[in-house]
Amino acid sequence: MKIAIYSVHQFERSYLLQANHNKHELILLEEVLSEASAELAAGCMAICIFVSDKTTAAVLNKLSALGIHFIALRSAGYNHVDLAEAKKINIKLARVPEYSPYAVAEHAIALMLALNRQLIHAHNRITELNFSLNGLKGFDMHGKTAGIMGTGKIGSQVARILHGFGCKIIAFDSIENESLKKDCSTDYVDLKILCEQADIISLHLPLNNQTKHIIRQETIGFMKKGVMLINTSRGGLINTADLLEPLKSGLIGYLGLDVYEEEEGLFFEDHSQDILQDDIIARLMSFRNVLITSHQAFLTDTALENIATTTIHNLDCFEQGILSGNELNN
Repeated sequence: MKIAIYSVHQFERSYLLQANHNKHELILLEEVLSEASAELAAGCMAICIFVSDKTTAAVLNKLSALGIHFIALRSAGYNHVDLAEAKKINIKLARVPEYSPYAVAEHAIALMLALNRQLIHAHNRITELNFSLNGLKGFDMHGKTAGIMGTGKIGSQVARILHGFGCKIIAFDSIENESLKKDCSTDYVDLKILCEQADIISLHLPLNNQTKHIIRQETIGFMKKGVMLINTSRGGLINTADLLEPLKSGLIGYLGLDVYEEEEGLFFEDHSQDILQDDIIARLMSFRNVLITSHQAFLTDTALENIATTTIHNLDCFEQGILSGNELNN
């Protein structure tokens, strides 16, 4: 089967090729999927997309006209796909529901530790032969209250790691994780109470109509002064503009972002020779208590291998006319 794979990055090429074992004809494209680049899938039965590929109704109809019947997502999230339109025009989809919850969870913890212990500033000082400790004070994680918003596979791993640090765990989720309640003495609370009590808040919710901008001026207003806020899930969970004043006032004491609601066209690309056009992220980058990474929480060898293996499996199943168990709209 001939497959056009969009938004292919150098770091994933070898994993995709190895998982494929020359079974399918893979067309590896650096281009992001759009109405214009959809033409590159001519002659293919399926395409494969990344989180940066916006699969709108117009794009889906263009793909359908080209003879595309299946889309394999190289991600767990699917908020970038118009599922209703895909179902309407009978394009099947499958995702990678789990590739490594540990990868994302560990990155969330890394952001917390780097922010808390001022690791970036300490490193920059050392490179300038400044060995002063002034301004590098952190806090003990032990004994702090960590609020986990979303206790699925990733959120539950973050909770377990923080419980190991000696944090008190509280959580917000419509589905309570019984093992977390037992193993980590996790208390499930409503959103307002979590914001009021947590010293550290880590976001691990899916992005949908109910969770979009769940962190906004109103919910930020409930938070403890000096709270640490971490997002390794989806950028749209936060109304980013509403972070600026709380950062200036010190209400938000630390901010770690691996995702950003306006990351399309910015993340995953080299803009080092460009003039930054996004005023909000430019302002965020000016705060010394903000740490931003470019949607890299998933980026481990284990995760890349699992993503590639599951993606090829999903394509194999489509070609064979069987279910993989990872379908989105069957």
